[in-house]
Amino acid sequence: MTRALPVSAALLGTLLLAACGRDDAPPAAPVPPPTEIAAIDTPPPQYPAELGCAGIGGQSVLQVEVGTEGTPTRITLLRSSGNDELDRLAQEAVQGWKFRPATRGGQPIARTIQVPVNFTPPQVRPDECFALDAGRRP
Repeated sequence: MTRALPVSAALLGTLLLAACGRDDAPPAAPVPPPTEIAAIDTPPPQYPAELGCAGIGGQSVLQVEVGTEGTPTRITLLRSSGNDELDRLAQEAVQGWKFRPATRGGQPIARTIQVPVNFTPPQVRPDECFALDAGRRP
């Protein structure tokens, strides 16, 4: 019987070691890859006919912080179009835009992006321009 004790102890030790190495937890789900902001709905800004017909255009460059809900939370003018009214209209338009927010680890996060907003005068003057011209004449 003296031999049975060391064999039993060895067997018990082996079983304990095997139980310690056993992992009952399911494998961790893979972490989704990060995603960047994507524009979903970006209606163009209003472009006053008076400015377009006068050939006034430009590009406003805005810094836009997009929150976790996909809406702009802060808009800053980085570069002016050269016209205060166009810059204001660019900011108003972007305030209403919708984005798919960036994600990290499958969770939405706030991110900041730069957005150019272009105002391009028409190459061919629409009839509305002639009507505006007629209204300005004395």
